[in-house]
Amino acid sequence: MADKNYYEILGVDKKATDADIKAAYRKLVKQYHPDLHPNDATAAAKFKEVNEAHEVLSDPQKRRQYDYELEHPGMRGGSGFSGFSGGGFSGFSGFGDIFSEFFSGFSGGGAAQGGAAQGEDIQREVVLSFLDAAKGCTKELRYTRNVPCASCKGTGAKNGTAYTTCDKCKGSGQVRYAQDSLFGRTIRLATCDACGGTGRKITEVCPDCKGKGYTRKETVVTLNIPAGADTNSYIRKRGYGQASPKGGEPGDLIVVFRVEPHKLFKRKDKDLYIDLPVSFATAALGGKVQVPGIDETFEYLIPEGTQSGTVFCVRGKGIKTRTGTGNLYITVNVEVPARLSREQKQALETFDAGVDVRQTAKIRAYRDNVQALYGVDPYKK
Repeated sequence: MADKNYYEILGVDKKATDADIKAAYRKLVKQYHPDLHPNDATAAAKFKEVNEAHEVLSDPQKRRQYDYELEHPGMRGGSGFSGFSGGGFSGFSGFGDIFSEFFSGFSGGGAAQGGAAQGEDIQREVVLSFLDAAKGCTKELRYTRNVPCASCKGTGAKNGTAYTTCDKCKGSGQVRYAQDSLFGRTIRLATCDACGGTGRKITEVCPDCKGKGYTRKETVVTLNIPAGADTNSYIRKRGYGQASPKGGEPGDLIVVFRVEPHKLFKRKDKDLYIDLPVSFATAALGGKVQVPGIDETFEYLIPEGTQSGTVFCVRGKGIKTRTGTGNLYITVNVEVPARLSREQKQALETFDAGVDVRQTAKIRAYRDNVQALYGVDPYKK
């Protein structure tokens, strides 16, 4: 009988396709690799077990034999599947490539990228007015950065040719290290320390950049900012960052936006919000008012009997973006005059005396509750 269930080890069904097995294997390799768990015997044992399962299930002939043993206990042959061919990891090939794919950046740089490192990114903040952000605009940004030296094409070598191939990595920029342990041999790719991953050694430095491969220069970029930009949204300009000091690709420019507040509007995603003060007469009688929009004001009818705090939604009056248009939410605030003339006071007293409490739903409910709880009319004069 087979000693281990390789399907369970990889976490796949017995009917798993080759693609399923490969995907499960790559996930587990990344999870249990010894370089990520130094001196962890449990992780190392799991890593060995995963590789053992993959070696069997990824080979059609071995898989057929293994499946037969699972279905026919006691019929196991002499070789069986007790481990890798020859034991340890000696039967496993191609691990360096898989490690390179998954673990760039680990173990002091991990696997090399097959060339010089990319230059650093540059981040700049651009302040936008509320309306520029809402409607979209074009901005020009000036900044100073390291750009590839034109004389040596970023190589740091005179005329871009005064260099030789690195004899340690043979121009690949990578070196391969083998490490033997109790659990077998692993292969690790790392950046060549002799050439810094460039694959070459400079014999005569460029006189313009002094071998750095870059020079300082002011750069001007035009930013086409789409409608709907918001605070902390950003634009990435590929290749507009710092030049690589080793002849690689330049980094990127990341422009982060900060939107200034508006005097009238507040914003949430694509929707706009505004507080609209109206007179007592307009709220009571209804009437037309001018409401500001993104481009211009528009006329809006306040219904008769509108209460303070009522919110009206005007569809399609928010911010227009590539993904849709938001709405405008109007909150009505009834403004009570701070001072009244004698005639105005008399007119209001006459008006109030003629108002039936049944015309004011909230006052009526409040009066009824107070009367029920305390036995008094709060509005009785």
